[in-house]
Amino acid sequence: MGQPWMLVRAAAILLVTRQTLALSDIFEDGKSDKEILDNLLRATRYDKRLLPPVQDADFCCGLQSPEDAEFEMRNISSSKQRETVKVDVSVLLLSLASPDESSLKYEVEFLLQQQWFDPRLKYSNQSRYDFLNAIHHHNDIWLPDTYFIMHGDFKDPLIPMHFSLRIYRNGTVFYSMRRHLILSCQGHLNIFPFDDPECSFSLESISYEMKSIKYVWKNDEDVLKKSSSLATLNAYLIKNQTSECNQKNNWRGNYSCLGVRLIFTRDRAFYFTTVFIPGIILVTSSFITFWLEWNAVPARVMIGVTTMLNFFTTSNGFRSTLPVVSNLTAMNVWDGVCMCFIYASLLEFVCVNYVGRKRPLHNVVYRPGENPVIQRLPAVLSRIGIILASPLGDKKRDSTGVANEIVSCTNCGPNPCTHTANNGCAAESCLLQVRKKEPPHPIRVAKTIDVIARITFPTAFAVFLIFFFYHYSSYTHSDSHK
Repeated sequence: MGQPWMLVRAAAILLVTRQTLALSDIFEDGKSDKEILDNLLRATRYDKRLLPPVQDADFCCGLQSPEDAEFEMRNISSSKQRETVKVDVSVLLLSLASPDESSLKYEVEFLLQQQWFDPRLKYSNQSRYDFLNAIHHHNDIWLPDTYFIMHGDFKDPLIPMHFSLRIYRNGTVFYSMRRHLILSCQGHLNIFPFDDPECSFSLESISYEMKSIKYVWKNDEDVLKKSSSLATLNAYLIKNQTSECNQKNNWRGNYSCLGVRLIFTRDRAFYFTTVFIPGIILVTSSFITFWLEWNAVPARVMIGVTTMLNFFTTSNGFRSTLPVVSNLTAMNVWDGVCMCFIYASLLEFVCVNYVGRKRPLHNVVYRPGENPVIQRLPAVLSRIGIILASPLGDKKRDSTGVANEIVSCTNCGPNPCTHTANNGCAAESCLLQVRKKEPPHPIRVAKTIDVIARITFPTAFAVFLIFFFYHYSSYTHSDSHK
């Protein structure tokens, strides 16, 4: 039983030896990479329609790729038949750009590098080439039909100058291509510009199922590699992550898929210098009118109207670049509250001017510059002196020990006199003298309104600022920890 098997094995070895000797002149020194590739890719020995053979015995010979010395060792398992072709994938970021800071579009330029083994492409060590440049044989070599999903749009088409194809002596194929994607990202526009847009894209084989091709991240990298010459324009990448696609969210569950997750942030210093700080200056400028005289009509009208128009101009100019959404956003809250403060300060001036111009009641005289308490002090002292000078004192007590108030009586003759409420004058004919408080002068009321506004308006605006920035910054921190 053993001898026929040994004879078959010897015959197979002899056949391989003859083929090797017949092809040795193909790889001899002096042959160009084109001549070597023309012979490797002959129709009699290579068919690009077939997947690379995955028998590990075919990977025994040749030199290691200088790009990845450990690639072959991870894939070799002696005398076993692999069911899938393993393709190592890596992504090298070249540039990042956001054409519009307020949009959810980000341009990402990167090199997609794919590496796999095709033992049909091994060539002898007699050649002086460490690898063959197969860019002109791109259409004659089997390539994984990698397809991008959930990305957006390609900015430019793939042309021959946008990829490279190398074949190493041991059959390792290194295929890299430059891609320029315009990513459609997801963000929380209700908290714009405090949101962190998240962009993601995936790649998988369009025609080969998972049992035929398996995509893996090269060296088990969990983040994207960045070029030393990485250029950014209005794109602030704070986190990137690579992983296998979640099967629940995968486009097609029976296909090997790899995903990339990019998280960007916005330049908040830009919005503070162009939106928030100018808004704060305009709102607080409208509060200056509270320190002007109540009748300074030209100055107060000019400040109120000018701040209102300037804020409308700034707000409308910036709002035209914002994405249109149907829900309430942080910028809507900011614009609405700031305009309410400016408009309220203008209405306060209208009220003050209206009150100050009213006719005073009871001929009250306004003495500018005097304190209302000091102004009424002489009348109060005079009243106290009259009460103390009375022989009965300010109060008299009857036989029951109850104090009786001093009242004015009209039955004492032409000259009014004073008696107690129950002595010297009939109770029904005595009128209780009630000294009513004189109403304040309208100018005094107008000035009082200004004094109150000096405290309430800045305090209310400061409370709004604290609540606004704390509330929306808490959204940012909560999203960053997810």
